[in-house]
Amino acid sequence: MKLLILGGTEFVGRAIAEDALARGWEVTVFHRGKKPSPPGTTTLHGDRTAPDGLAALADGSWDLVVDTWSAAPAVVRESARLLASRTAHYTYISSRSVYTYPTPAQLDETGAVVDSAPGLTGEVPYAEAKRGGELAVVESFGDRALLARAGLIIGPYENIGRLPWWLNRIARGGPVLAPGPRDLPLQYIDARDLAAWTLDAAEAGLSGAYNVISAPGHTTMGGLLDACVAATGSSAELRWTDPEPILEAGIEPWTQLPIWIPQGELHEMIHQGNVSKVLAAGLRCRPVEETVADTWTWLRSRGGEAPQRPDRPTVGLDPEVEAKVLEG
Repeated sequence: MKLLILGGTEFVGRAIAEDALARGWEVTVFHRGKKPSPPGTTTLHGDRTAPDGLAALADGSWDLVVDTWSAAPAVVRESARLLASRTAHYTYISSRSVYTYPTPAQLDETGAVVDSAPGLTGEVPYAEAKRGGELAVVESFGDRALLARAGLIIGPYENIGRLPWWLNRIARGGPVLAPGPRDLPLQYIDARDLAAWTLDAAEAGLSGAYNVISAPGHTTMGGLLDACVAATGSSAELRWTDPEPILEAGIEPWTQLPIWIPQGELHEMIHQGNVSKVLAAGLRCRPVEETVADTWTWLRSRGGEAPQRPDRPTVGLDPEVEAKVLEG
């Protein structure tokens, strides 16, 4: 198979490139050239936001295209239009954020989505950007378009910082503020499992929207943090704390305590999505212990410092704030 990845140097894009290479596919990555391409790929350079930024894609044909773009959907529209006659199938890595909020538990792919348009330019909110990107791909590819609506993504190469923060924090040892309840169910996808399913589905010609994420409760907050302790070999002491004193201290779920969201509307949106369609289509998710251990191995290879996307806020909790809550 001949695969073109629009992106391909970081996190999900890199996981897709590596999976495709392992299959023996011919992989071309198109990006701005600010990060190195995965070894074994063919590189084309261009800035999708610049005039004539797609010039390097003027020639050539591919079996599959995967696009990870997260900003103004007009950029996706231009790429899809350019490639529609020279590519058999187009996969857009979208997000479950496209559903209107509040998103009830067990919402499937037929749920209401935010208003957007494929031609939006400039600064576009994330949900509208992803929905507009979906519309842009469908506009040019129709039933040759696959919309992979991912949820929380973790694993090696993460450039958001959520799991890396927990690993580094637990590796430091000492008492750790562990946000409860311990059995709080989590729903997420390892980037490598997202990559494997995406390529299988694209090769099979699947189309339409899929919620690509594990089953709710694939692990729990306790399972995740226990895996961090085991992977790091730390002597850290997890101090499980009810949500109330954490919230009363002004600590922000999701950002200051990454991944964690107390039960309620937002938890239902992030960690309780319906995945019956994607499971029937072959999604397989590895154990949390493997995801955590592999992420720690990768993180140590970088000296403990994870890459940080410039368009996303830095996550994590100030040690002094943590200590104050633990002192109670």
